[in-house]
Amino acid sequence: MKQEIVDLPDWLQGKFIVLVGLMGAGKTKLGRIIASSFELPFIDADAEIEAAAGCSVQEIFDRFGEDYFRDGERRVIQRILSEQPAVLATGGGAYMNEETQQEISAHGVAVWLRADLDLLVRRTERRSGRPLLNKGNGREILADLMDKRYPVYAKADFVVDVSDEPAPQTAQRIMTNLIEHQPIEENAS
Repeated sequence: MKQEIVDLPDWLQGKFIVLVGLMGAGKTKLGRIIASSFELPFIDADAEIEAAAGCSVQEIFDRFGEDYFRDGERRVIQRILSEQPAVLATGGGAYMNEETQQEISAHGVAVWLRADLDLLVRRTERRSGRPLLNKGNGREILADLMDKRYPVYAKADFVVDVSDEPAPQTAQRIMTNLIEHQPIEENAS
């Protein structure tokens, strides 16, 4: 099914649409649909990190640790945000970095894809390549990540609840939120 082309609202011209949320929330799948609909490039931050490092995210975690990965992730996202506007799907931990939050805010809008624990568990339980989930019980790890990350994700410009509905419907809800958004006037009195 071909995605319908939608005009990017004026207030979003020249800005990135940055999807944040936990693994399994659908950032990559939804990002591709949104990018196609708005006729914007799509960029997956993890794929860019892997290209820059010449190895997988899992290998980076295994060889160098999470801190090393997070530093590289921050630098790659900073580089991406200095280029042509696109729809950017970030890794689940990227938005936890305050510098990354500021960069996203300066160059675009953050959209938090909020999902409940059961949905995230279902979507991640059969997938490998999730370094943080390889250390024990996936449900417990995800619950802990939700406790730590959801208060930070709540700083995003938009919050969209994701569910088991078909991805094109969720993407449409995200785009509707973006299209109907009335930017806050900086000089309004």
